[in-house]
Amino acid sequence: MKSICFYFQVHQPYRVKKYRVFDIGNDPEYFNDRGTGKLNNRLIAEKVAAKSYIPATALLLKLLKKYPQLRVSFSFSGIALEQLERYAPEALDLFKQVVDTGQVEVLGETYYHSLSFFYSPLEFEIQVNKHRDLVRRIFGVWPRVFRNTELSYRNDLAQWADSRGYAGILAEGWDPILGWRSPNYVYQPKDTQNIRLLLKNYRFSDDIAFRFSSREWTEWPLTTGKFGQWIGEAEGDTINLFMDYETFGEHQWEDTGIFHFLEHLPEEMSKNPGIDFKTPSEVIQTYRVRDQVDIPHTLTWADTDRDLTAWTGNPMQRAALDAVYALEQGIHMANDGRLLEDWRKLQTSDHFYYMCTKWFADGDVHQYFSPYESPYDAYIAYMNALSDLRLRVEKAR
Repeated sequence: MKSICFYFQVHQPYRVKKYRVFDIGNDPEYFNDRGTGKLNNRLIAEKVAAKSYIPATALLLKLLKKYPQLRVSFSFSGIALEQLERYAPEALDLFKQVVDTGQVEVLGETYYHSLSFFYSPLEFEIQVNKHRDLVRRIFGVWPRVFRNTELSYRNDLAQWADSRGYAGILAEGWDPILGWRSPNYVYQPKDTQNIRLLLKNYRFSDDIAFRFSSREWTEWPLTTGKFGQWIGEAEGDTINLFMDYETFGEHQWEDTGIFHFLEHLPEEMSKNPGIDFKTPSEVIQTYRVRDQVDIPHTLTWADTDRDLTAWTGNPMQRAALDAVYALEQGIHMANDGRLLEDWRKLQTSDHFYYMCTKWFADGDVHQYFSPYESPYDAYIAYMNALSDLRLRVEKAR
């Protein structure tokens, strides 16, 4: 038997508005929910819900009812759930319904989709616990498997998750790390006792998430029959298909046929009695560990480098990250809930992603996701907002 393990990431940041130097000391509102354009968080949440979350989840709910064997998993950032509650309750209700089927697993992560694990262990732990409590309140479940922001991973993260009782953790199945091994098996992280490691099959995942609509791709168009054949011929126990949920309808528009592909995939897979669907927890329970994997350096699912350089690769990004975490002690001493919340929203990894100055294919992806005209505009708006936050902290102390 071979299993397909779907994991979908649902995340929307609070984007910093075009915060000017003249606003410092005069405007404590950094996140624009009133204007128009790419920086209006409310309009973006409503648009993505209409194009992706609502039609994709309505279709998924229909498929889960039609195919009792179908299984998927989701990871929702806390700030995405906040915005869905506020701006797109219909989408959130559909997510609740799919979780209620019992065929969907909800994973743990950081509430603010931050890189806090690499900068403040205490803050990281607080954000994970806050996220767990939100998932419990909204969905009534307790996350058993963990995925860190942008699938970032290291041995010590797995050791932390193991010590906190998680059954599994997710990471990128990157060839230079795996060597001769395949991502299609269950592994044990180095120096852990009970936790298991599931690795993304990036080739199959990216066939759907990135290459699906590319007419330059030699395999275009991707049909369920072709994809099913590839899955059937692949070695291993589990094919881990990890991707952004916005793949369906937002990154790959409806007219590409992406919803048709999703709708007919379970039927195609059911033709092969040797293939089923499992959640990450079910994969861990079903298949034995094949080997131990040692990942001492940070691994992510971003860019060709698969490291943290998507967020830390230039001096602007590093300066912004150092500056926001340098405020941690002052923020806690101020004992002001509004300051604390703004500071945590400014930790979201997207802010630093928008500042990336890479070229070629990586640069194109960063530009696609960025609401700013340039990485320098993103940096200026962010640092101006952070300067205002620093003034507010000083006044509060």
